[in-house]
Amino acid sequence: MSMNATAGIEKDFDLTEIINGEEVMTPSPFRKHQRIAVKIFRQLDRFVEQKKLGFVYFSPLDVIFEEGENRLQPDIFFVRNENEGIEQDWIRGVPDMVCEIISPGTLNRDIYIKKEIYEKYGVPEYWVIFPDFMAIEILTLESGKYVRYSFAEVEGMVASKVINGLQVNVKDIFE
Repeated sequence: MSMNATAGIEKDFDLTEIINGEEVMTPSPFRKHQRIAVKIFRQLDRFVEQKKLGFVYFSPLDVIFEEGENRLQPDIFFVRNENEGIEQDWIRGVPDMVCEIISPGTLNRDIYIKKEIYEKYGVPEYWVIFPDFMAIEILTLESGKYVRYSFAEVEGMVASKVINGLQVNVKDIFE
């Protein structure tokens, strides 16, 4: 591959987010992160496709909550059919579910800063994946604040409130 071709590819994959008005460059994820993302995506996508509920996306794809203020790239996210109007070149609006996989160096950003942003804009469901603990926590909005809806560590099932009927076996994600 020529240098020009490589340069073009790099421009297409911008891992820059805007968080509370500040540009934040995110390093590319490690292999372990990607394997977990693929496993979660496959389960979500298969279920959503089968039930014809909407569409599941994966990073990098911008979710623009507020131009110039908050433009994030969740690892995985879901948009219901009835909200497809937010699907443009990027996502302009609030997805129905977002998922962040915690990586070394992203803990604070993902479970505090991004959580506050997702809460602020009213994302109904927030999945937080903890690879080092083989744990999945699903938070849902109640009175504008996230509360734990489902949790499993090492083994067991988690269930989505937003994607009705979806259950994920934790072992299937971390094996």
